[in-house]
Amino acid sequence: MDQDLVVDAFDARVQRRQGRRAFFTAALGAATAGAAFAFSDPAKAQSTLSDADVLNFALNLEYLEAQFYLYAVNGTGLPATLTASGSGAAGGTVTGGAPVNFGTDTLVQAYAREIAADEQAHVAFLRRALGNSAVAMPNINISGDASGPFTAAARTARVVGPNDTFNPYADANSFLLGAFIFEDVGVTAYKGAAPLIQDKTFLEAAAGILAVEAYHAAIVRTTLYARGVEALVDATELISDARDTLDGNPTQDLIRGIGPNDDEGIRPSGSGDTLRSNIAPLNANGLAYSRTPGQVLNIVYLTTATTTMGGFFPNGVNGTIRSTT
Repeated sequence: MDQDLVVDAFDARVQRRQGRRAFFTAALGAATAGAAFAFSDPAKAQSTLSDADVLNFALNLEYLEAQFYLYAVNGTGLPATLTASGSGAAGGTVTGGAPVNFGTDTLVQAYAREIAADEQAHVAFLRRALGNSAVAMPNINISGDASGPFTAAARTARVVGPNDTFNPYADANSFLLGAFIFEDVGVTAYKGAAPLIQDKTFLEAAAGILAVEAYHAAIVRTTLYARGVEALVDATELISDARDTLDGNPTQDLIRGIGPNDDEGIRPSGSGDTLRSNIAPLNANGLAYSRTPGQVLNIVYLTTATTTMGGFFPNGVNGTIRSTT
């Protein structure tokens, strides 16, 4: 990761965004190669993808989320039967992951169990939908140690100091912040992928997963907000700004839900009788935001650069969609 590049870009974006946080912005058979479409990358080059390519991109993200939540709850991840490719090739490895010390916070622990089960169900569903076309799980890093991607993300966002470690498995609050890093990204990823899917049955199924990811994001955001801890609110704002830096500066489109500042933490606006929470990060039309696959990869690879690997996917994702462009 080119961390200096990210930090420099983050500093510039923070200056631009000061004072703007106070308002409300806002089944399936195997996928076939015949349902193809063309889209333009930032260099205007044309690529042809199938619905299977798009669903496999989503599957990579589901592998990541499922492993994080399953380790957080159980201390173990997906079974090998859910990580191999559709043709039987072995899945990748998982670095890190540990059961969270929830202490007496049984409510957050119950949320974690529910989300873990949902994410495993998403993996199983997408694999059934893709059949032999399903990609194997790539190598995934969910380590909470000093050299892991959670610490890299937290240092870049300045949630922790340059020599400090962020371990999302340390306690319930740390787990919620770790989940916050993923959940909003999942919502924007599925919404951004919607126009790329040709088959309406596939599209409806993807919309179903998007809805569940939005429920998860709302659980995490509401729980963090309800804790009433200013440090947690500040952390979500810093993580949000860092994600905004990583995903670039897309042109504003209020109808499609695209914007240069397409991310928000949970800081409320107003006070007293005018106090308003910020559980749903939306644009001025009340629409959720979209991200392209490349923008999503910039966030999970933890870099603003053009690359095919890094961060939570040390060797990149599997499938046709692998590059941040």
